[in-house]
Amino acid sequence: MEKALRSGRTGRKPQSKLPARNTRPWLEGARLSDRPAEVDDRAVPGHWEGDLVVGPGNSGIVTLVERSSRFTLLGRLPGVRDSATVIEVMQKMIHTLPQAMLKTITCDQGTEMAQHATFTVVTGCQLFFCDPHSPWQRGTNENTNGLVRDIHPKGTNFNQVSDEELAHTQHLLNIRPRQTLQWDTPSERLAKLIDGVALAS
Repeated sequence: MEKALRSGRTGRKPQSKLPARNTRPWLEGARLSDRPAEVDDRAVPGHWEGDLVVGPGNSGIVTLVERSSRFTLLGRLPGVRDSATVIEVMQKMIHTLPQAMLKTITCDQGTEMAQHATFTVVTGCQLFFCDPHSPWQRGTNENTNGLVRDIHPKGTNFNQVSDEELAHTQHLLNIRPRQTLQWDTPSERLAKLIDGVALAS
């Protein structure tokens, strides 16, 4: 008999927790290969990456990061992580942004985004989905989640984090100078992008 690995599995290929491909109809027309090519080089603002950072008690926050500026939005979930709730929180998070800054959001294939079509109808912003087990395809978001974890370590129950605390975390991330932005902060870079979009129009 083949010796079991430490995880208890005997095979070396990890078992996916995602639904089978044929039970994920929300992916049709929204895979990474369907995403506009302009997203890739970060030259055009308004393209975002999204994910959940989760904790015990079914707690979690939505993280959205704009690819050009690294500007981050954080939204706390109300103790549930179903798709309708996640989509509603995301809509509230982006409602003050100019439409020109809301082109696409790239996420993983988690079922919490299954109702993304509703989000697109309401906001005009289309969602696209990375390939399975490919977090590097939204690496800016992965890096940002790591920064969030520096402030709210793994095991944090986000049901016990106040809105004021979360807003402060978002503020800290957005006033942090970034070498990749020539030492601008994400807030400064986003303001420049919004000004540029306004002038172009």
